[in-house]
Amino acid sequence: MPRLDEATTRRLAAVFDRIIPADDFPPVSEGGVFAHLDTLASEPTTRALVDGVLETVDRLDRRARDVHATPVDALDAGRLDGLLAELDWAEREQLVQRAAEAYYGGADQPGARMVGYRAGPNREPDAPVIEPALTTTRFDALADEYDVVVVGAGAGGGVVAQVASEAGERVLLVERGDVFAVDDLGRDHLRNHRSKVFGTNTSSVTGAGPRELVLDGRTVVIDKTHDPRWHDTARTVGGGTRVHQGMAWRFVPDDFHLASRHGVPDDSSLADWPLTYDDLEPHYTWAEHAIGVCGDGHAHPSDGPRSAELPMPPLPRNTEAEVLAAGAKTLGLSTGPVPQAINSVPRDGRARCVQCGECVGFACISGAKNGTFNTVIPRALASGNADLVAGGRAREITVGAAGRVDGVCLVDEDSGRERHVRAGHVVVAAGAIETARLLLASRSGAHPSGLGNDHDQVGRHLQGHVFVSAFGRFDDLIVDIAGPGSTIATGDLRHRNPEVIGGGVLSNESLKLPIVHWRWARHPDAPRWGRAAKDEMRRNYRRTGHVIGVVQEIPRSQNRVTLASRTDTHGVPVVRLEGHGHPETLRTAAALRDVATRWMEASGAADVWAENPATGLTAGTHQAGTCRMGTDPATSVADPAGRVHGHDNLWVADASLHVTNGGVSPSLTVFALAHRVAQHLVGDR
Repeated sequence: MPRLDEATTRRLAAVFDRIIPADDFPPVSEGGVFAHLDTLASEPTTRALVDGVLETVDRLDRRARDVHATPVDALDAGRLDGLLAELDWAEREQLVQRAAEAYYGGADQPGARMVGYRAGPNREPDAPVIEPALTTTRFDALADEYDVVVVGAGAGGGVVAQVASEAGERVLLVERGDVFAVDDLGRDHLRNHRSKVFGTNTSSVTGAGPRELVLDGRTVVIDKTHDPRWHDTARTVGGGTRVHQGMAWRFVPDDFHLASRHGVPDDSSLADWPLTYDDLEPHYTWAEHAIGVCGDGHAHPSDGPRSAELPMPPLPRNTEAEVLAAGAKTLGLSTGPVPQAINSVPRDGRARCVQCGECVGFACISGAKNGTFNTVIPRALASGNADLVAGGRAREITVGAAGRVDGVCLVDEDSGRERHVRAGHVVVAAGAIETARLLLASRSGAHPSGLGNDHDQVGRHLQGHVFVSAFGRFDDLIVDIAGPGSTIATGDLRHRNPEVIGGGVLSNESLKLPIVHWRWARHPDAPRWGRAAKDEMRRNYRRTGHVIGVVQEIPRSQNRVTLASRTDTHGVPVVRLEGHGHPETLRTAAALRDVATRWMEASGAADVWAENPATGLTAGTHQAGTCRMGTDPATSVADPAGRVHGHDNLWVADASLHVTNGGVSPSLTVFALAHRVAQHLVGDR
């Protein structure tokens, strides 16, 4: 932002201080708004926002001079409020949002202190805080050939790397993002994977290119990776497990045969899985112990049978959970703790959760949050049989003269240098969208439509999760400022309502950053600006309860990933997304939302409201389904072992395999299914 003259500074301060005025806490002009505008002005993608602010304030000043014959900064509060009220909604809203971002957008900001938020530990770690040591291999030091090349170091790829390397296979694990220490990922409340207001805190892959999205028959180009319509995932070693909340639910037996139980709705591609819960159960047990899950495996009557107990007890229940437990009892709902991939007690030489206020979207300050980055990937590297390359992009899976997969063409993100690595087996675990993109882009004379795509199945059945939410305002404080926050759930809505297909789990939401509460959890009728808006935040941040859940989506073959004609900086066609939610998904969402609302009311909330579920693509969270497994190559991409049909050495090991995606976070199923895939791979070897 160019240096502001004194008059402009006065005008800005006067206007912003009517949006968030002074009381016991300072006004926003003293609470970070100028520093925030400077940051926005320094970034090319947000500079226009500052220009818009300056233009609006300049118009207000001209209006003040025309109507009141005085500059805007000389008006009394009533007249300035009147001019602000005259602005159209969009003009005023840009000022309101910039003010709120500055005032509530960080742990040290006045607004965060005002509402009672704190970010630090709330209990001792009870063990040394240890960061995982991940040794990477330089791009130019990679071997020319590996037994197994795994593309993607997230939930699925990390598991495969451990299993294969410990079985004696020489493994290359390729990750497009970087390795981050805790401090590298930072604590920016406006740029993280919980609150993507202006970006994220994992790797910015500048060569990713835009994505195209088909909306109502027209193509929209999405050029910002943090735009929700881009359907982004975390780009770092560990993938989403580096910054996830950590919910670690198993799917239940009925999740694997929805079509047999309910039939196939019109305009859907609902199908049974080619395996059962019993087939996956030992792999769930392995994942719970290898990754580390806390909870109570017998707390929820809807859960399937298990062969072993969870390795850790649940996290402590918070005040909101106690209030909701009483409400659930009134409704006859059973409740129990939320299983989490978090150390509730010290384990494997690492600390327990310190219940800080910055959990979802950030790296864990105690190292207690478990993912592939601090469990299976370090074990793979410790085997001596695995190399990890970060900042490496798999541009193409290559085939030999006979059309058999023989390796991967890699690109170094920093230098742009390319090299070909030969592979005995290739495992793709890059996330449902990028896994499909890589297979589709790997075209050759033998496979002109891409690998595994002889029947036009790669990229179809794209799904994620529709979220349902109910909020309630209570007279008493119910929000403890202790993470992760989600400590009570009911599984009674999983397959127990014959009127809907699948259902899902409802739980209390994780602790919100103040800016997340401001953007998401305020009452729809709450004032947006002025003293009343500030008072509302101060009073209700810790008095607002939130029940949330995800819905078992009904897949559609038309919801899909294809390739556009434009290419990214590496010459790879960019992703084209299209599709929308199925009516049955929205019907299920309405049913769960109704229960969530009644749960809030039964728990004593003085005022309850609910959020309308999304109707478009939902693949930005828990994306799945684009390479579904099955026995028929005409309707699936991979066989029940995860091997791509028609290829004896090409595998998929992420949520792309999912036929359906459950009514819970699918991360534990990704871990378990990847373990099953890896065992088949090494068994074949």
